[in-house]
Amino acid sequence: MLKLGKIKFISELADMKKKTRKSSKRKLSIRKIIGLGILSLFVLFIIFIGSVNIGLWGKIPSKKELSNFQYQMASEVYSADNILIGKYYLYDRQPVAFTDFPKDLIHALIAIEDERFYEHSGVDIRSLIRVGFKTVLLGDNSSGGGSTLTQQLAKNLYPRKERNKTNIVVDKVKEMIIAKRLEKIFTKDEILTNYLNTVSFGDNTFGIESAALKFFNSSTKDITATQAATLVGMLKATYSYNPRVFPDKSLGRRNLVLRAMYNNDFISEEQVAQYSQEGLNLDYREFDYNAGIAPYFREEVRKEMLRWIAEQNDDTNYNIYTSGLKIYTTLNYKMQKLAEEAMVQHMTKLQNSFEKSYGSNAPWLKDKKLMEKIAKRTPTYKRLQSSGLSHAQIIDSLSKDKQKRTFKSWQEDEETTASTMDSIQHYTKFLNTGSLAVDPTNGDILVWIGGINFEQYKYDHISQSKRQVGSTFKPIVYTTAVEQGVSPCTYFSAEEIEYDNLKGWSPSNSGNKDEAYLNYSMEEGLSNSINTIAVKVMEQAGIGNVLDMAKSMGIEDKLPNEASIALGTGEIKIIDLAQAYTSYANNGKHIQPILIKSISNHKDSVLVEFKSELNEKTAFSAETSQIMIEMMKSTVNSGTAARLRNTYGLKNDIAGKTGTTQNNKDAWFVALTPKLVHITWVGLDQHEIGFSNTSIGQGANAALPLFALWMQELNKDKDFNRYTKSNFPKPSNSVLEALNCNPIKRDGFFKRLFKNPNKKKNKKFNG
Repeated sequence: MLKLGKIKFISELADMKKKTRKSSKRKLSIRKIIGLGILSLFVLFIIFIGSVNIGLWGKIPSKKELSNFQYQMASEVYSADNILIGKYYLYDRQPVAFTDFPKDLIHALIAIEDERFYEHSGVDIRSLIRVGFKTVLLGDNSSGGGSTLTQQLAKNLYPRKERNKTNIVVDKVKEMIIAKRLEKIFTKDEILTNYLNTVSFGDNTFGIESAALKFFNSSTKDITATQAATLVGMLKATYSYNPRVFPDKSLGRRNLVLRAMYNNDFISEEQVAQYSQEGLNLDYREFDYNAGIAPYFREEVRKEMLRWIAEQNDDTNYNIYTSGLKIYTTLNYKMQKLAEEAMVQHMTKLQNSFEKSYGSNAPWLKDKKLMEKIAKRTPTYKRLQSSGLSHAQIIDSLSKDKQKRTFKSWQEDEETTASTMDSIQHYTKFLNTGSLAVDPTNGDILVWIGGINFEQYKYDHISQSKRQVGSTFKPIVYTTAVEQGVSPCTYFSAEEIEYDNLKGWSPSNSGNKDEAYLNYSMEEGLSNSINTIAVKVMEQAGIGNVLDMAKSMGIEDKLPNEASIALGTGEIKIIDLAQAYTSYANNGKHIQPILIKSISNHKDSVLVEFKSELNEKTAFSAETSQIMIEMMKSTVNSGTAARLRNTYGLKNDIAGKTGTTQNNKDAWFVALTPKLVHITWVGLDQHEIGFSNTSIGQGANAALPLFALWMQELNKDKDFNRYTKSNFPKPSNSVLEALNCNPIKRDGFFKRLFKNPNKKKNKKFNG
């Protein structure tokens, strides 16, 4: 029995050994299969990498292409005092140098986005393994994507086109390959520079400089540690962590960045505690085409730039929206700001008076035919008309309500439900304006206000609008007469004349009938803007000579060859009228106003400089210039512009001229100082409507305050002493002698006895 048991045991042991050998073979076979599988996957992965590298999944830029890449850059517009006032762009990006990056900015970026930036060579394998382990095995999606800053730069330079899973893998591999190449081409500092200049901060804002300016109104080099942490914190999700939209989320994210900076020994624990207590302190400034300072000026600069670019015949291929040009203008930022504030202050008050003067009888409320006439001028009406609709159908279509944003005042816009016809009625009632200040010594345009609201009124009343200039043209008439030898002490009767050869045209004055007995010197006639005298002065000067004088003073537009030109019936642009008045500050030579001083490329190399020169031809003599300045000083001291002295208390050395056109359609004021020519116009865009009365609509009331309020503010700031403290040269003895006469002579007793002030005198116009 023992022997049989032993044999059985040996047999079982042999079976067990056989089973063990079979099991070992099976395990070996499984290990081989797994090994082969891993090897196959590795080979496939290598093949996949290789296929991506050679471009089978889309082209990958070469080292040469990467070393020469260029990104689109916004062109920048600067004021004369070197303040950024606007940008032209497709992508709002302003590159800056590495030396402009504060240390806190670099530390914040590295701490939260790529701790091992200075250790890896473009791809961080350790980070990839960490992310893969947490994401795949532990399901922790908060572990991030493992992309280095270099890989993110690759994505910035070559954005992903599709979002499906297959393409994400391909894109990731492409970015790794590009990152490796970038690391071989650029230094770490250069990679950081390119990254911070290309990364998106949302809202079409690209690069740290544009973001710093937008959210903190600060250049990158001046941002604080907390500001740097806020901006860097946005990069994880530009919308979710936008400090303007989600301040609480942004604050939490900023503090997380600060903690990461501490963990990486960039700041102390005390600094973390201190910085975390600070608010966001945003100073949000969006460089919006429709908003911001001097929008009409910026639009005119844009047009000038497009003309300049079109004139370039080389291979530069400049583009105002993508080339990063730097445009240095003549605009004085502080002057412009004060002028815009004065405009809002005055036009708000004037608008209220204007609407109140019409009351319920306002033409925009009562005159339905006028509103339809204005509607016919709109692009919408013309488009519907071209589609075959009748007038009645078009008006019906334009009368349908829709949601729209409406300009109500300078303090607020409002979302309203209104039809196009409602909008026409609403916007027709608003007075508009144009205000321009030029330095006559060099032609620099210092202030440019083309209208009351650029978003709603794109039409520029300085460069585009031509309006009758009224009495602001009279100095040109008087200048011509003096230059023709008419003595300033020549007396002219204010008596009203009916000119038989001008179809009974009979210019009148706004004064009383007793003026028929008065005779005015030229100085007094001009300072009080007496119409009948202006016409008689032009008779002495000659219409042809007056038109030639206007042209030689810089007014190129054709003016009517009619006697009424003496009263300013010619239509002239504000900028051309300003050019003419610079002649008085330059002894008879005008200077062309300019907007741009120089243009540089994005590296600050000057491409071109502009300088305005005095016109070679002298329009009138230096003595005539002195005489006319003295006459226009009388306008300010005791004439139609005396409000500058008695209402606004201005003591500056100022000459000037008011202007009001027929039916109170246009109000004007021209101010002249040794270093300034300032012109203001106020009126309505619809020529059918004027001021309801002369009291409101005269130049002294509607236009003059725009200058007066502005000058009051300039007088408070010593930075403007060049303009406010300057004085006209003392007139020569011959000029003082020429003006040394009584301003008014009254007709003698017998002449008055036989003159009927109620009866117009008839004669022929001999000008």
